[in-house]
Amino acid sequence: MRLIPKTILLAFAGLLCALQACSPYTDAPIRSGEIWPDDRGEHINAHGGGILVHDGTFYWFGEHKGERSSSAFVGVTCYSSKDLVNWKYEGVALSVSDDPESDITRGCTLERPKVIYNKKTGKFVMWFHLELRGRGYSAARAAVAVSDNVTGPYTYIGSGRVNPGIPAENVTDEDLAYVDALEQPLKSWTPEWLEAINRGMYYKRDFEGGQMSRDMTLYVDDDGKAYHIYAAEENLTLNIAELSDDYLSHSGRYIRVAPAGHNEAPAIFKRNGTYWMITSGCTGWDPNAARMFSAPSIWGPWTQHPNPCRGEKSEITYGGQSTFILPVPGKKDLYIFMADIWRPRHPIDARYIWLPIRFEEDGTPYIEWLDEWNIKDN
Repeated sequence: MRLIPKTILLAFAGLLCALQACSPYTDAPIRSGEIWPDDRGEHINAHGGGILVHDGTFYWFGEHKGERSSSAFVGVTCYSSKDLVNWKYEGVALSVSDDPESDITRGCTLERPKVIYNKKTGKFVMWFHLELRGRGYSAARAAVAVSDNVTGPYTYIGSGRVNPGIPAENVTDEDLAYVDALEQPLKSWTPEWLEAINRGMYYKRDFEGGQMSRDMTLYVDDDGKAYHIYAAEENLTLNIAELSDDYLSHSGRYIRVAPAGHNEAPAIFKRNGTYWMITSGCTGWDPNAARMFSAPSIWGPWTQHPNPCRGEKSEITYGGQSTFILPVPGKKDLYIFMADIWRPRHPIDARYIWLPIRFEEDGTPYIEWLDEWNIKDN
């Protein structure tokens, strides 16, 4: 019998290790809607969040919620993981301020923080939706902070409306002339009012001061360009705005998406050259049916598709609302749909939905509920 040389056996063993045994992912289950303890045994407190992958580690940033209030009394928390199941508490990445004059003073509304890494500057950049304390949801600002370290502390830079005095690329002179000719006031939610929103009535109203920015996410494309996607125009229209090269401001280039469509909670990913975005309707803390859009370019045109969720409770997104979509490194075609199950009467107890996105033969994404699943086998 011919023996296989030891060097070949070692090489084969090394390859097998690289492909299987050395994977960071385990067969430990992910169970959506249940308590998810961190390394301290406490339920992860990172709501409306997103994940940054950096140097082989996952960093989960999210809103710190209190027992009885969703206002920001702590700030943005950070957790780290190697396998997406076991999470270490890294502390408060961005703290609210004790200065009553600060935009982010204790008691403000700080929502949907997302962090991206800028390879050119070596900085970690955080954007979030900010509402000033005591002003309800009228401020509708985008806010930015920056850090030299992924876990922080992050230094708050400032906030404001987006792209003041700058026209959107896909608003025409004909649209604006239509709005100018309207006889005001229009009754809300009538066909005439919706058409006026579609043609830019609120866009023009907010033009000089900048577009409103509420529920939001960030996306970094393959070429390093970064984009801020947010609900504008009283949550009636989504905007996609390009960020500057350092990610700390906006470049001035932006478009309106699904005007008068009433979308919020955007989450975006790209697969095989197609951009996909999952959103929700606007029903406050109550869940509703998810929406889905696709485009051949980040600049559109964006086409709406049916609800991507299937099965029982798909009409309420299984009780949750989208916040982020994570492409899992090392796992071909594994994208995790992340959502929050809000508990407005007990905010700290809000739960998480993490489900794998599946694809039809034609590439259309869909989501099905799983009581439990693991990343290793997907």
